[in-house]
Formats: sequence, C-alpha cells, structure tokens
Amino acid sequence: MPYGYAGKILHVDLTSGSLEVEEPPEELYRTYMGGSALGLYYLLKNTPAGADPYGPENTLAFMLSGITGAPIAGQSRATVVAKSPLTGGVGDSQAGGFWPAELKFAGFDGIVVRGISPKPVYLWINQGEAELRDAAHLWGRMTAETEEILQEELGDNRIQVAQIGPAGENLVRFAAIMNMATRAHGRTGMGAVMGSKKLKAIVVRGGKKKLAMADPEGVRAIMQPSIPAIREDEDVWEIAKYGTLGILESQNAVGGLPTRNYQSGWMGFDRAAAIGGERLFNELLRGADEDNQLKLGRETCYSCAVRCKRVVDAEWQGRKVDPKSGGQEYETSSVFGSYCDIDDIHAIGYANQLCNEYGVDTIAAGATMAFAINCYEDGLITAADTGGIELGWGKAEAMIAMLEKTLNREGFGDILAEGSARAGAHIGNGAEDLVIAVKGAELPAHMPQVKPSLALIYAVNPFGADHQSSEHDPNYTPELVAESPEKYGKRAADIGLTNPQPEEALNAAKVEYALITQYAYSALDSADVCQFVFGPGWQLLGMEELAAVITAVHGEETTVADLLTLGARRLNMLRAFNAREGITRERDTLPKRLFEPLDGGPSDGKAVDRVEFEAALETYYEMAGWDPITGNPPRETLENLDLGWVADELGV
Repeated sequence: MPYGYAGKILHVDLTSGSLEVEEPPEELYRTYMGGSALGLYYLLKNTPAGADPYGPENTLAFMLSGITGAPIAGQSRATVVAKSPLTGGVGDSQAGGFWPAELKFAGFDGIVVRGISPKPVYLWINQGEAELRDAAHLWGRMTAETEEILQEELGDNRIQVAQIGPAGENLVRFAAIMNMATRAHGRTGMGAVMGSKKLKAIVVRGGKKKLAMADPEGVRAIMQPSIPAIREDEDVWEIAKYGTLGILESQNAVGGLPTRNYQSGWMGFDRAAAIGGERLFNELLRGADEDNQLKLGRETCYSCAVRCKRVVDAEWQGRKVDPKSGGQEYETSSVFGSYCDIDDIHAIGYANQLCNEYGVDTIAAGATMAFAINCYEDGLITAADTGGIELGWGKAEAMIAMLEKTLNREGFGDILAEGSARAGAHIGNGAEDLVIAVKGAELPAHMPQVKPSLALIYAVNPFGADHQSSEHDPNYTPELVAESPEKYGKRAADIGLTNPQPEEALNAAKVEYALITQYAYSALDSADVCQFVFGPGWQLLGMEELAAVITAVHGEETTVADLLTLGARRLNMLRAFNAREGITRERDTLPKRLFEPLDGGPSDGKAVDRVEFEAALETYYEMAGWDPITGNPPRETLENLDLGWVADELGV
C-alpha cells in the first residue's frame, strides 16, 4: 500500500443498518488516487442507470486522497459524489475544513453509503470503530446547534461533523453537506441525497495526528518556503486578506459582475464597493487588523497557512449575523448582492448565515432568488403567488423573506426549492428564458461574456456550470505571461501550454487551454487539494509542486503527466455517468440570456457569440476524443484511460 492511505473504505447500508470495511487493492488507489475519481468508481459500480436520486440505489460516496492529513497547505478536502437530484446527472462537490483530515486519522480513506434508513440516524466513527446511532433528537436542528449537541452528547468538543441542516431534510434540491457549520459541499444537491437517506450526520474522531509519509523531509522542503511566499504573492495574499470577496470590485470594474440576473455585468462602482471585500474587512470582519495578521477575522482548514475563510460579526435589522456562520465570499455576495441588485452588505451576510444554518448551496439559492425577482419584475408572478412578498430589484427584505420560505419549503418557496430550472418550467409563459443555469445547475458569478472559455466549460461540464473546473481566460494572456514568465508562463508550460491567447479569444488555442486546464483542475479534485494552493495558474504552488508533494508522501513517482491523465480519467468518468442517464450533447447548452447583449458599464453590448461558441464545441469534442454527435466518450478513449470496464457499462 502506498504511504498516505489508511487502506480502508467503510461501506454503510442504511436499509439494513450494516457496516462493512473494505481493504481495496493497491492498484485501485494507484489508478484513481482518491477524491472524485475514486468516488466515481464506486458510484458507477453501485448505482444503476435510471436510479432515483432519492431512492435507495443512489450511492453517496465520501472520498479523501492519499495526501489528506499531510502537514501541507490545501490538503484537507473531501469529495462527495452521487446522482444529483438537481441535474438528474452526476453530482460532485468538494469542501475543506478539519473533517477530511480527521476522517483519515480515524482510519478511513472514504465512506460509501447506500440504502435508506427507516429513521434518522448519524454515523459515529471513532478511531477506526464505526456505528449508527439514533438522530431523532437532531432532526430539524440547524447546523451549528447540531454540532454543539453532538459535542456535548459525545463528551468531546474536538469531534468533526459533516451534516445536513433542515434544507437537506426537506429535500431542497440544492441542499448542501456542511462541516464546521460553514464549509459546504454546495453544488449539485448532495445534501438532499443525504437527507433522502435519513442520514443526519457523519461524526468523526481520529487517533494519531500524524500521517505516515515516505519522505517527510521532502514534503517539508517543498512546503516550508511557501509559507512566507503567501504575503509576497499578490494573488494569494488578496485571498488570505480579503477572501474571495476581494475580487468583487475588480470583476465589476471590467463588467464581469453578474447584475440583475445576468442582464448586466456592472452595478456601479460605489454600489459594488458597498458589498466588496475591503469594506467587509474594514467593518464586519471579527477583530481583524494588519498587526495580528488577521488572526481573529479569518479561519483556516487543517494545516493550511492561507487562512482564507471569513469570520463576520454584524447584524441586519436587529438580527445577529453570528461569527459561527462564517462570512460571505465572492459567489455568495454576488448572487445575493449584484444578481438581485442589492447593495446591503449586512443583508447579504444574513442571507449567507441562513444558507449555512439550513445547509444549502449559496450559488443556487441566491441565483434562484434573482430568477424569482426577475419573474416578478416581468409580471410572470405576482404577490398573489408569493404569499404577499413584493419582490423587486434591490429589495433586501423581500429577498430574505422569500429565501426563508424556500429553505422551509413554504408557499411559493416550495416551488423555488426545486431550483430555478424546475421553477421556470412550473411558471411557464417565458419564465424558462429567465433561468440562468446549465443542466439545471445555476451559473456562478464569473461571466462567459468577458471570459469566453467559460462559455465552453460551463456548457460541457458534466455536473453543470462550474467556475472551478478550469483556469480562467485572464490568467493566460500574452501580456501576463510576459510580465510573469516564472509563474504564469512556467505553470502553463508545465501542463504543455505554450501559446497564450488574448483574453477575448475563443479560438482553437483557447479551446486547448480550456481542456488542458480542465484536466488539471479535475486532477486537483481527485488529489483532493485546494485550488487556492495548487493549480496551473495564479495559485501559491503549481502542478509540478503538487506532483512532487504526492511523490514525497506516497514514495512512488508521480509526474505532471500522470496528474493530467488522472484528470482526463475522472472527466471521462463524469461524462460516462451522464451518458448512462441519457444526458448527451443536446444538454451542452447555455442560457438564452448569455447570447443577448449586456446592458451598461464596461461590458455594455457584449454577448457570447453563438457561431464562435458552436465552433468551439466541435473543436472541444475532437480534442477530448469524444463522439461529435453524442458528445460521449467512445470505447477507444475510455480504454486509453484504463476505463474499459466503463465502456462495457455504456455498451460501446
């Protein structure tokens, strides 16, 4: 067994209440590494085609990697996969925190959950031993409260809890799985799958806090110089100081801040500044200042020196915005802010708190609120539909009221809890054209109108529009590479890219950039590392350093080429799952609004060029080795990636 792995996978059958421990062969770890790819192996093996996402046959897999728990920044992440209730296709989501490392220290590389419990339960894993316990007293509780009850019940405030809130119990289709009550497996509705299984929480407590590594000195030699580099690297220090919210004003300045449900890319300089990272840092961050290096105002994940997580202490209209609920990041501030044309930073903080307490994806929740407001403004729904809530652009109180209805599935909120795509189909009369989603998953706050390769990646990504599945256009321009060849130029060259392109291009070279960086990001999600620490562009460390870290931990050589192959393998597994579900090229589309000109600001008049987009799709399928008619991977492509068994599953 390579160093770094526990060598055990826990299998849980909730229908029978049985627990079994698998000791997988070494080759399984070598082929899939961990994280998403390993989770997809179990998902494809155990979930039959056509399974109900809320049925007992849907497999819910939690997976770590072979470097989870190592003393390096960015490694304490876990992946969850299942069939998605939001998209009907593959579901895949990552989250950080302390839970992933604690699960490794508790003796497991992953957990595979099947079946449905007849009553609410939680899984308790304590230093290699596991048992199911009654969770009736936890059902209906908010996330922070649940964690506190479990700490008292188990007599240990150092346990780590991955759980669902009331939204997951209520099967809100974009429900999340939360740990530390603030870290979210947000996208694709994994919390609703967990809720359908009546599994309230997975509680873990590890034994030894030291991972067995082949070359500990080699790991230290790679990582130690990176700690002082955090302050010296402008890109990374902005993330550390302001969180992801630090980019909101710069996105707005180039017309890339989605506003009024993607009708514009600009909400005005003053209004963007009112909800931006600098204001949150100066006014809402708990006790932060430069002298104490922001220690009080931000949190971290296990063994990570970046410390990017916000901790806000504020109130909105007399209601506490509690530090226990963390603080808003860029995506959250955009969807509840600019998407809804709201410039109240306190209201956004409260919306973020509600999402963390109930356990939902903030992107889907906020984008669905923006969709509902757009429908109201266009007369497609009225106060008679919304239970008297008068929605409108800039109306924070109404937005919060509708969000609360949605999280509780009350009134019109019951329709919105289905996600914007299903809500649009329910409302009809043109409401479908106001839905900003791909494959049913709402778009994040990075605009393809100003980042053209994202138009392609959003469309082809198997689990719907996602901004963390490839590198973005501004990070590979001739000007940037010339300015910083030792960082941007070298990291691109490490993955075989030597032809930087203008930001606005969507030519064959840009398609290659999109695909190769998609492989790189796909590998990151199988190595289960943070994309703020490792990556092919702006991050603290590059793919070469990641390969070196994995080699030092495992004691077996891993190259960047190996990582790209792993990324391609995982991407094709995602695509293959969708192919089994009948999701083919016809779902590789974009919302109608993205092809319409934006209104106002620096991006006024910009739109995704449909002809250019369709040509890029053709080029992408060819480069990926996928069938140009169906968009599915053929046998040859799958066999080249050691996925012949997947080809057999597909019957190709």
